[in-house]
Amino acid sequence: MKNKTKILFIGTGQFAVPILEKLINSDYKITAVITVPDKSAGRQRELTASPIKRIALKHKLSILQPEKISNFESQISDLSPDLIITADYGQIIPAKILKIPEFGCLNLHPSLLPKYRGSSPIQTAILKGERITGITIMLMDEKMDHGPIIAQEKIIIKDNDNYQTLEKELSQKSANLLIKILPQYLKKEIKSILQEHGKATYTKIFTRQHGQIDLKQSAEQIQRMVRAFYPWPGAWLILNNKRIKILKAKAINQQDKAAIKTKNGYLLLELVQPAGKNPMTGQEFAQGYLNKNSHS
Repeated sequence: MKNKTKILFIGTGQFAVPILEKLINSDYKITAVITVPDKSAGRQRELTASPIKRIALKHKLSILQPEKISNFESQISDLSPDLIITADYGQIIPAKILKIPEFGCLNLHPSLLPKYRGSSPIQTAILKGERITGITIMLMDEKMDHGPIIAQEKIIIKDNDNYQTLEKELSQKSANLLIKILPQYLKKEIKSILQEHGKATYTKIFTRQHGQIDLKQSAEQIQRMVRAFYPWPGAWLILNNKRIKILKAKAINQQDKAAIKTKNGYLLLELVQPAGKNPMTGQEFAQGYLNKNSHS
């Protein structure tokens, strides 16, 4: 039997996918899905749908794709949702929209707020060498990641976690926690907790340029960067005038033929991709490229 609560889901990226899928499979009534307009991608510049749009199409859900959600107040009001749920959307939702549903707007954020507000909490946690991170379900207000906390859950960051693996784990945890707390939340049995705004820290939007490796950093720092930026924006450096993507690497203390010297220690290349080539192991790269070119 369908749950009578009408939910409007707002999201874009891969992090939001397990959350939407869990809501669909839990029989909540999804009145519509809002996501970003299709974007040109790849060398052919083909229009590509967001991960959330692909899920919505698969389940034959109604889809809205505003350029600016702030211009969509009347359309959202017409849907008369009881609750809005957002994850990985990328736009600030204005107060006039947050006031529409009876139960407000819940946001799922992959950090332990108020730490790491903003667009890149997963990458930032890895970059900073954090051992613990987590998820927060919060009641949204008009400021970014600022509203009161409904629920949180911690997870341990494993040594071999990269952005891709950590995002996957956090998104699954978010989906499970949301389904667990929703019945209590809708019965108004959960008391929200105000964030300690004085302890807030913020993250930034990363671009491809942020992925350039500086060998004046320690091997440990660069290893974290490789993990944090896989697969986007990618960690890379210029060797012998060629751009090399570092897909996997490890900080070591001694020299190795597949290692690069850094300010402190050596970076052992485990998986790399030279420009225009397929990925290869660090040993293959060292034999066919690194050592051969270093003597030229």
